[in-house]
Amino acid sequence: MTDASIPRFTGDANPYAGGDPYADHRTADFPFTHLVDLADRRLGAGVIAANDEFFAERENLLKPEPAVFDPEHFGHKGKIMDGWETRRRRGVSAAEPHPTADDHDWALVRLGAPGVIRGIVLDTAHFRGNYPQAVSVEAAALPGSPSPEDLLAPDVKWTTLVPRTAVGGHAANGFVVDAEQRFTHLRVNQHPDGGIARLRVYGEVAPDPAWLAALGTFDLAALENGGQVEDASDRFYSPATNTIQPGRSRKMDDGWETRRRRDKGNDWISYRLAAQSGIRAVEIDTAYLKGNSAGWASLSVRDGEDGDWTEALPRTRLQPDTNHRFVLDGTVRATHVRIDIFPDGGISRLRLYGSLTDEGAAALAARHRELGG
Repeated sequence: MTDASIPRFTGDANPYAGGDPYADHRTADFPFTHLVDLADRRLGAGVIAANDEFFAERENLLKPEPAVFDPEHFGHKGKIMDGWETRRRRGVSAAEPHPTADDHDWALVRLGAPGVIRGIVLDTAHFRGNYPQAVSVEAAALPGSPSPEDLLAPDVKWTTLVPRTAVGGHAANGFVVDAEQRFTHLRVNQHPDGGIARLRVYGEVAPDPAWLAALGTFDLAALENGGQVEDASDRFYSPATNTIQPGRSRKMDDGWETRRRRDKGNDWISYRLAAQSGIRAVEIDTAYLKGNSAGWASLSVRDGEDGDWTEALPRTRLQPDTNHRFVLDGTVRATHVRIDIFPDGGISRLRLYGSLTDEGAAALAARHRELGG
């Protein structure tokens, strides 16, 4: 569906005139970008096939950093662009030199985690006169690890998330999605050809209950298992969602860091677990946060939307660049968790190890069925 409140960009951008190439980049604040990017490479996303990538490789679509532009960078096939760019389509003859209305290029994207999609951004940064005239996006849900041939089989059901819509060059083109279903793959289409720099797919992870049941004990806060950040006191240097990304942090901005406080307060993040769970152990990692790690941290939990917050881990001293492990006194039941750091600074990862309760497992299975799983 389209949303009138979302800015729409169409038409060419001006040719690059030097200086900061992002100075005239057209963008907006979209209402869904606080959610997890389901197409994040850190979650395991990939662009598994494309019908054409003559000028620039399809894999560029999912790079985590903004697209870069070097006006002097040329190769044997022409200008090297940081995005996915196809060759110019042609008609069938001199009498019909133009592509037909149905001609288009496509790329198949495997989401890093299956989920419910709330918004999509197709950014044509630096594609000023060579962007697609229009785009469309479809989604499907297939079990296992399907091949491109499996996805392109005639019996696969594709749901349109973004109908064919005109877009602009050198612009972040955003779309609200209203499809209460669980998807695993996307088909991104550009009509008839051109280039897209980056794809972002914002939504909520919808884990497979059978997989979590087989694991038994797992990280209840992890993005890939359905955990999510609900709110945070500060996101000045880096997003709070980093704290529940897969793997250990590999550099300082791969964690969560707040600005320096000049009052007597403290910073915090609140999380929602995939379903009601029993927590037995906690890891708080400050990897790569050396002169700016949190000084102390405490952990509180609540069971249900209206439950009271109770302390699960008292205020504890943290060390810089260190993974701290705590075994709790018994199993702590919770649906929500909050970490408070004192007074400011940051942590890189939070891990909460335990299992779903019977009630939580039943609720998650019911939600999975609602989403078509």
